[in-house]
Parts: sequence; structure tokens; C-alpha cells
Amino acid sequence: MGRTSTARERLLDAACGLMLSRGYGTIGVAEICARADVRKGSFYHFFESKQALTIETINAHWAAQRPGWVATLRSDGSAEDQLERLFLDQAAAQRTAKTEGGAVNGCLFGNLALELSTQDAVVQTRLTEIFDEQIALVHATLADAAEQGTIPAPAATRDTARAVLAQLEGMVMFAKLANDPSVLDGLWAQTSRLLRS
Repeated sequence: MGRTSTARERLLDAACGLMLSRGYGTIGVAEICARADVRKGSFYHFFESKQALTIETINAHWAAQRPGWVATLRSDGSAEDQLERLFLDQAAAQRTAKTEGGAVNGCLFGNLALELSTQDAVVQTRLTEIFDEQIALVHATLADAAEQGTIPAPAATRDTARAVLAQLEGMVMFAKLANDPSVLDGLWAQTSRLLRS
């Protein structure tokens, strides 16, 4: 038997689910508590504000995702194959969301960045740190790909890594907009062309 989740964990899970499906601005503490089956008074025992919950939700989401990114980008095969697997994994997650929940949810970090980047400096700073870490992971893999001779050496820059991540985030956004994960079908082919342009 799995262990019973704590009230704090249930609040984080509820916040993540609601923020993915509906965004930040349309949900309140009462709704998060209701979904988590936690009394509102208990919320403030764990989090001083909705903003504090949001930061912890972002941290928990990246803590869950980061090991997968690292494992994929350090797996067997060429560096370019590793990047392709990362992209395929991200597309598969959107397909799963559509199959299980009826909607393409997009990326929590991208969604919050679009909604809050000009409204909440604390959230903006944390999202920037996570995107910087993702860019660094992609950059290191591009450097390996250039060393292996599968992409041109001038493509192995931090700017290119940012463009590669922007390609992923942008296409995930379009899949969310269309509520259609098939939008992501050509994602790697498009990115591969970008790396060789």
C-alpha cells in the first residue's frame, strides 16, 4: 500500500492540477482547498499566501520533472538522439493529458510565465531560474552533439539552446490552444532543421 498523502501534498497537487487546467487568476484558495479536501484554515498553516503556494507548486513540479530531463539527456545514444527523446517525452505527456483528462494542458511553467510574468516578480524570478536550468541542460547536450559531429559547431550555443526550448514551449502552447496533441507530431523534425539552419 502506498502512503497516505499529507494535507500539504494534497494542496500542492490540487494547485498544480488547477493551474494547469485553468490558470492562476481564475482559481482561489477556497477552490484549491476544496479540491484537496483540506480546510481553508489549514491552508494558512502551510502557506502564507496563494503566491507562496504557487512558488512551492512550481518547485515541486520541477523537482518531479528534472530527474526525467537529466536521465533522458544522459541516456544511451547520441546527444541528438537524447534531445529527440526529450521532445518525444514532452509530446507524449501532452497526449496523455488529452487522453486522461480531455484537454492538452500545456506546460505549467510556460502557462504561468504567460499569465504572470508582468504581474508577479517573485513568480517571474523562479520561472526564469527554471527555464535557465532547462536551457543549460539543452546547451550541454548541444555541445555534445557538436563534438560528436551531428550538428554544426556554431549551433552549440546558449542562444541556440534557448531557441530550441522556445520551439518546444511554443509548439506545446499551440497544441494547448488547439487542444490537439497532434500539433506536436512534427516537433522534432522542425527542431532538427533549426539546428542545421
